[in-house]
Amino acid sequence: MITKAYAQTEAGLLQCVRRALKDGASPAEILDAMLMAFPTLGLSKIVWTVDVLLESDLAEFKLAVKPAWHRVGSLRNFPISKTTRVECDNRALFIYRGGATLKVNDSRCPHQRTDIPLEALDGRDLKCPKHGWTFDVRNGKCISGGDWPLALMPSKTERGTLFARW
Repeated sequence: MITKAYAQTEAGLLQCVRRALKDGASPAEILDAMLMAFPTLGLSKIVWTVDVLLESDLAEFKLAVKPAWHRVGSLRNFPISKTTRVECDNRALFIYRGGATLKVNDSRCPHQRTDIPLEALDGRDLKCPKHGWTFDVRNGKCISGGDWPLALMPSKTERGTLFARW
């Protein structure tokens, strides 16, 4: 992480931070490591690192923002056995409707947060254009290239309208 912070490579830094979190490091330990590297990094690169972490989609570094329910759209807009990509409150989502079941997945690849376009969808396979990770849109699981699933948003329906929480 320190090398990525020194070189100011955002994608590499976030990849290392995700790996550290997955391996059990706490957000406080990650920040402590950056601060311990102060003589090497200098203040401007530590500030850059903190800015990158706060602007990332890593929940561990989010400021105290309470999740809220967002109106995604009418159920009529989501055909059965189909996947639809929608923009909702500055967030792109993939909605898979399998009968009564609705799955709401984030459109960003968990590897480096690349936004996956609708054109990357081939049947039930959703392939990240950056590194080729492939996901099953029915459940968000990574089926090729990596081992992290797409973020699955809690969802509910009320009076024919789909809502998702983030």
